[in-house]
Amino acid sequence: MKPTPLTQKHIDLGAKMAEFAGYNMPISYSGIIEEHQGVRKRVGVFDVSHMGEFIVKGKQALDLVQAISSNDASKLNPGDAQYSCLPNDKGGIVDDMLVYRLFDDMCAEGEQAFMLVVNASNIEKDWNWISALNTFDTRLINISDETGLIAVQGPKAEAALQKLTDVDLSKIAYYHFAKGTIAGAENVILSATGYTGSGGFELYCRQDQTADLWDAVMRAGAEFDIIPAGLGARDTLRLEMGYCLYGNDIDDTTSPLEAGLGWITKLKKNANFPSKSIFEQQKKDGLMKHLVGFTMTERRVPRHGYQVCDADGLTIGEVTSGTQSPSLDQPIGMAYVSKGHTAIGSKIYIKVGSKQLEAEVTSLPFLTI
Repeated sequence: MKPTPLTQKHIDLGAKMAEFAGYNMPISYSGIIEEHQGVRKRVGVFDVSHMGEFIVKGKQALDLVQAISSNDASKLNPGDAQYSCLPNDKGGIVDDMLVYRLFDDMCAEGEQAFMLVVNASNIEKDWNWISALNTFDTRLINISDETGLIAVQGPKAEAALQKLTDVDLSKIAYYHFAKGTIAGAENVILSATGYTGSGGFELYCRQDQTADLWDAVMRAGAEFDIIPAGLGARDTLRLEMGYCLYGNDIDDTTSPLEAGLGWITKLKKNANFPSKSIFEQQKKDGLMKHLVGFTMTERRVPRHGYQVCDADGLTIGEVTSGTQSPSLDQPIGMAYVSKGHTAIGSKIYIKVGSKQLEAEVTSLPFLTI
């Protein structure tokens, strides 16, 4: 297993550690429910240094990003971020990612620069995929091993971090970022993004700055009862918001349209990208299945891979994610179900062993903050 720059910090804090995407990562510290509620109500800090970061830099940097991604990066100005995905050539998804349009001082005159943030489990796969499509006058640089990433999330995140920087965090709108000094660490990207739905910032820094930055964040957040949070709470937080997790809710076989990601699939953008014609046909013909949210009538937690049935016991889909929602105190989940069963309020049944437990299709997100 590979360590992150913060692995020893987690061990010293008594975190429950486990392998994730080849890294030694904290699953929980004080407990998933406590960490979840700490982020929802106050502020929590996550180590997400295992994520991958690629720089796309050159005269045709935008052309490459447009050729590999489903969203329209031409709409981005320096300081903007965008959620997107890498479609494969068979109508599925290589990975989902964040696209950052970097500031002009981060590239040579006449060039543009972007940063792509990808999932840890897909770093090598994504690199190979993008490299194979790079027929443009642009450079692709893998900075994953040089980069640390801390996510500070929750309603008190801004108040805690503002004590550490002269950058006016209140002026960084959602899905925008600034570059500045925080807690003595220079050239940090402070991004108003996140995977929890509770607001906050993600801090991209040099790997050798990460441990000191973590300590500074923990000290600054002490008055707000900041809590370190692991991957367990990260999963329950994202699921309450209906955010997709690669490998569970989306993968190489799922279309972004099927996953409810039509809003990041710009079929009218002035650039071709893999599977664009497939998605156009899907939109024309209609989808055979769709990712939906559901709540359980009973207290049983649905799990990834459970079959979904109709009232007659016929299989109509499969659960992709499920948990006991700490905020709602109710089992929730997401599943792909066939058309005819996707309407809000539809009754579906989750097969658990020999039992079929009733559930109801609901709108996403599960939680409104």
